[in-house]
Amino acid sequence: MNWAVAHRIAGIAAAQAHRDLGIDRTRYVPVHQALKRAELVGMAQPMPRLFGVYVSPADNGPAILLNANLNIVTQRHTAAHELGHHQLGHRSAADDDLSPALRWGNGSWPDEEKTAEAFAAWFLMPRPAVLAGLDRICQGRPTSPEHVYRLARELGTSYTGTVRQMQNLRLLEADRARQWAKIPPAALRSSLVGGAALPANAHVHVVTATSHLQQVHAGVGDVLIVHEDEASFVSLPNGLVRWTDAGQAAEAVVVTDEFCGPAGLEVSTSGLDEPVQLTVLRDAPRAGVHDVWPD
Repeated sequence: MNWAVAHRIAGIAAAQAHRDLGIDRTRYVPVHQALKRAELVGMAQPMPRLFGVYVSPADNGPAILLNANLNIVTQRHTAAHELGHHQLGHRSAADDDLSPALRWGNGSWPDEEKTAEAFAAWFLMPRPAVLAGLDRICQGRPTSPEHVYRLARELGTSYTGTVRQMQNLRLLEADRARQWAKIPPAALRSSLVGGAALPANAHVHVVTATSHLQQVHAGVGDVLIVHEDEASFVSLPNGLVRWTDAGQAAEAVVVTDEFCGPAGLEVSTSGLDEPVQLTVLRDAPRAGVHDVWPD
């Protein structure tokens, strides 16, 4: 099976899973919540060489095991991959290679791994969610890799994976997708904050007028920066602290460990009569058993 066929199979399966599990296809997909709805027993614990494990019903499942040491983006992708094994009726499987090159496929993957990997992309990045995000970010016309990075932050996905999915959706030409996939995300993060030094491993979430009534899924150390003229925070929830490294020209906050979320955040700008209203949610890798995982 080639990757094109795997994506066709996975795209159909992901759409069916969205329907069966009651997932809103126009926004960020809560994959850990989806695992619960699919009645998969879930557990996350530190594992040196594993992304995740799927246990099929034939082996006393269905259940999944996730690596609690993964960052939230990688763990979300892994969870979707393991859910793909389940939705596609696969045998038990262990994903045990941490090489990013192999993670995205080198042409030699078994068919079941190809379709599960493709399922993860289609499940986390359905076309309606991608189009809605691009409409807010760039009026539906991505002209820079920063646009794709911002979309990845809205969807809770990796930058490279989002580039690849946009190519699958025929929203990026193959040549441009190859060029943009080579750009280090760190360079894009730096670009979005005007070259300021960022906290280690921080993601950057851009706030504009079109962010009104949207949700921001952020982790500790992440930065929310406003790209609007004469912007100011109306008030700051506990745990969101002004990020002064952005300079006087930009309003920005950093998420600290004191932030529990969800919490409302309001930003006033010179061009709007009413403040931009956001809901900020704290996101972090899951650990322990699924009964204690936040939705």
